[in-house]
This record gives sequence, structure tokens and C-alpha cells, in this order.
Amino acid sequence: MTHSPALQKVPPTVVSLADHEQHARQQLDDNAWAYFSGGAADEITLRANRSAWDALPLWPRVLRPLAGGHTRVSLLGRTLAHPILLAPIAFQRMAHPDGELATAYAAAALGAGLVLSTQASLPLEPIAQAVLSDPGRGPLWFQLYLQHDRGFTQALVQRAEAAGYEALVLTVDAPTSGIRDRERRAQFRLPPGIGPVNLAGLQPAPAPQLQPGQSALFDGLLHQAPTWDDIAWLRSITRLPVLLKGVLHPADATQAVAAGAAGVIVSNHGGRTLDTAPPTAVALPRVAQAVAGAVPVLVDGGIRRGTDVLKAMALGASAVLVGRPAVHGLAHAGAAGVAHVLRLLRDELEVAMALTGCKTLADAPAALSAD
Repeated sequence: MTHSPALQKVPPTVVSLADHEQHARQQLDDNAWAYFSGGAADEITLRANRSAWDALPLWPRVLRPLAGGHTRVSLLGRTLAHPILLAPIAFQRMAHPDGELATAYAAAALGAGLVLSTQASLPLEPIAQAVLSDPGRGPLWFQLYLQHDRGFTQALVQRAEAAGYEALVLTVDAPTSGIRDRERRAQFRLPPGIGPVNLAGLQPAPAPQLQPGQSALFDGLLHQAPTWDDIAWLRSITRLPVLLKGVLHPADATQAVAAGAAGVIVSNHGGRTLDTAPPTAVALPRVAQAVAGAVPVLVDGGIRRGTDVLKAMALGASAVLVGRPAVHGLAHAGAAGVAHVLRLLRDELEVAMALTGCKTLADAPAALSAD
């Protein structure tokens, strides 16, 4: 399968995120589809991320006073029009020639936060320049992988600061890549001309000198893996708040707060790292209880409906992130497709709030309770 040109507008028959996904499958070649849609191993966690949200019933309430309701939330000192952000996804030019730039424009137009990936296929500076002047935009954050070269990492952080990014999102759940069978079957390769342009100039890590019987992973790659000590180092070199992405265990959430994290993002990397890890809907209330309001708790993974957003807020989330749906919209119809995905989620959220008697998202916990 080869790429088809993206549409310039969204057809009126596209009415859900699932519709965008179906159209994206038709647009993308097998190589890109394996990368964007695949999970780890048997994809048990990938599927569970969806089914866990579906398993939570919302309780309708009737005759509630709803006039003047809204979806606004506060996050890191800002008031946002709604609690939906776009998660970091690498190499978006595989989905559309405009890549991350189209995604950024759509996010700004819909008031959604944007988290740009370290492995973006466009430079971080023009993305920031494109949206920072928009008064209605959401937060602009930069997702960071710590590199083996601390000097390079520090320079990357300084670039993000200088460009106007407002927070760093440090991904902590992938000291090594997951076993991604779907990518391996597709023999995934980055297309020519697409790569992690913000990592240009980074020299490869020195090859470990392994002895017979040693593990290339434990005796090699993982010597470069970040630890809690690196959180302190990162905070020491930046004025930006640092959120940790990839926290599932309550004890890790507690330690993140103690380490000075400005927020935690409950995430299993979209089911792409450890298969059979818990779905985020299961981990979220445990993490929220452990954090106990000390810092914001965000969540991603399997969110495909506005009802899912409401459920996440009811379980203690301060905001949610969506990843694959944005890529589906991007592949389908460029910036217009991403904007439509965001509009659908916000519209569905408002309807779900109204039908559960939630005037604001502070009322969300009652939507999951019959007490």
C-alpha cells in the first residue's frame, strides 16, 4: 500500500475518531501503519487501554441545573478551555507532509495543549513560532528523552527554553524499546528524508565491550538508562517545570513528587513498551490517590470518546492526552483532520457532562458513582 494524498477537508460522513482511523488506514502505507498503530508483543495492553475505559459505566442524572456549564480546567497555573492535550508522537511527516506543523496549528486553533516529541520530524523552533502568538492556544510542552550525552541533552533543553516551550515532559518508561512484533513483521524503516531532526549532531553511544556471556541489554544499553538521580540533574539545568511521563505504579508517583516533578502522566506508552502492563484507566485512580493533589495527574492511552475524557477526570485526572487519534486525523485530512478530532472530543465531552449532570469538570467524580 502506498500513501494517498490527504484530503483538504473532513467529509460529513466522518463523525467519530474511529472513522478517522479507518480513513487513515487507507491513506498510510503498511510501514507507517505498523509504526503508528502497533503495540508491544501480543498487544494485550494496547487493547486493554480501550476496553478498560469501556468497562466503566457513566451514571446519568436528570433535572440538574446545567446552564452556564463549561469544560475549563486549571493546569500548571493556566486556565484551559478544555482538558484535552495532544500527546507526543514521533515522525509525524510519515502521516502527512506537514507533519508536526499541521498538528500544532490544529491544536492552537482548538485551544488544545501540544506536547512535541524529541523525535519530531520537524525542528522544534518553527513549531513554537507557528503557535506561540495565538492567544487561544493551549500549553506548549516539549517531550524529552535523556540522551547518553548530557551535554547534548542540556543543549536540547536550552533550545526548547529559548523557543518558548513552557514545560518539559520527560518520558521515563522506555529505558529500552518494547518488543514490537507488528513493526518487525512489517520490517519497519523510516522513509528517506524523515528522521529525528532535533537530534542531528548527536553522536552514537560508544559500543560496549561485552565479554562472552554478557547481555547486550543489561551490560550495554542500560548503562545509559536514566535513574532518579537524573531527575535532580534535569531540574538543576532548567527553569521549566518537569513532568514525568510513563508512571503507572503508585510508589513511583510518590517518588516523582518527592523528586520535584511538577506533574505525572499516567501512561503505558500506548501499549508499546511492556505488554500486559495495566491499562491506564486502572492505574490512574491509584496514582491519583498516591499523589493526593500535590501535583497534576494527567493520563493517556486508549481515549477515543468524550465519555472517556469524562471518566478520566472522574478518576482523578487533571487533563488527558490523545496520541494515535491525532495521527489518524493528520493522515486523513492534515491540520483539518486533527482539528476535527479535537472538536469531536470536546463536543462529546460536553454532551457526556450534560447527560451525567456535570455542570463543570469538578463534578466529574459523581458521574462514575451511583451513591
